[in-house]
Amino acid sequence: MRDLAPMARFGGLVASDLRDVTADPAALDSAGFWAVAVDFDGRTVCARFGDVRPAAPATAPAAPGSWRGPDPDSWTTSLDRAAYQAGVRTIRERIATGEVYQVNLCRVLTAALPGGPHTVPDIDALGAALATGNPAPYAGTIRLPGYGVEIATASPELFLRRAGDTVESGPIKGTARTEAGLLPKDHAENVMIVDLVRNDLGRVCATGSVTVPALCAVEAHPGLVHLVSTVRGELRPGTGWPELLAATFPPGSVTGAPKSSALRVIAELEPAPRGPYCGAIGWVDADRREARLAVGIRTFWIDRTAGDGPRLRFGTGAGITWGSEPEGEWAETELKAARLLAVASGVRQTAGQG
Repeated sequence: MRDLAPMARFGGLVASDLRDVTADPAALDSAGFWAVAVDFDGRTVCARFGDVRPAAPATAPAAPGSWRGPDPDSWTTSLDRAAYQAGVRTIRERIATGEVYQVNLCRVLTAALPGGPHTVPDIDALGAALATGNPAPYAGTIRLPGYGVEIATASPELFLRRAGDTVESGPIKGTARTEAGLLPKDHAENVMIVDLVRNDLGRVCATGSVTVPALCAVEAHPGLVHLVSTVRGELRPGTGWPELLAATFPPGSVTGAPKSSALRVIAELEPAPRGPYCGAIGWVDADRREARLAVGIRTFWIDRTAGDGPRLRFGTGAGITWGSEPEGEWAETELKAARLLAVASGVRQTAGQG
């Protein structure tokens, strides 16, 4: 059984030569290049690498064909259709009583990987398959087998971009197959979450510096379109990564509003932990004071805790508002998952398939 060396891959850069691993985000204010993975429940892994360079042929990802995915018919879900739709109805009841305005309701899909307990599937090979079959602006891979982190993301959503003291977030709310399919509910949901993100950044940014340069812009991605907004601010002097993450995490687009109330409803309705799904995945260059963290959507991770072999997990969800219809929200989770599950299972798709 071969060993897989720790590595990370983001936007044409590959990082190797692991130096340090810590759960303390204060390390991100020190020095060096860090790969960062934060689970939705707050478990944090920051890994500093000593060698970071543009991906050359010798460091290119494994060929997409080298990934052996699960049987496409073997995926199971933590919430089936009936349970998910019941959750949508429950959230609408909570909205009616004023407890919440919006809640992101998610489910986790799981499938056994082929080969049994002694196989060592390479998450970097899945990352290569995703780069071919579902390219995304915030794609990335983190492979830290000894620390329980094996993640490949095709995330389209920016959680935090940092350049010096300027910080920016790009919340996504509103999904349809085409622009014509976007509903008034999608726009209302986006505006609601933009307000939440403005408030989050306002906790650590200079007074009056938080702006919204773009509101409800339409972005096309493989098989679907999203409404995307941009929220930007200037950090107050002395603000470090612990303060920034405490103010903004979990991302508002995958929780709901008010965030604290939405998190209580999520804990009540979702039977499976989200893991890195809906968390934060990306990199921090402490020397340059630059960073790019994605929201951990369109994200796969390998779970090796089961005794019968490694399992691949993937999350999908939808934002529930008063205007939500249970069957429509279930269909949105299916739309978001279909293309990604096909790629991970090795099913060929034609351009434009969802």
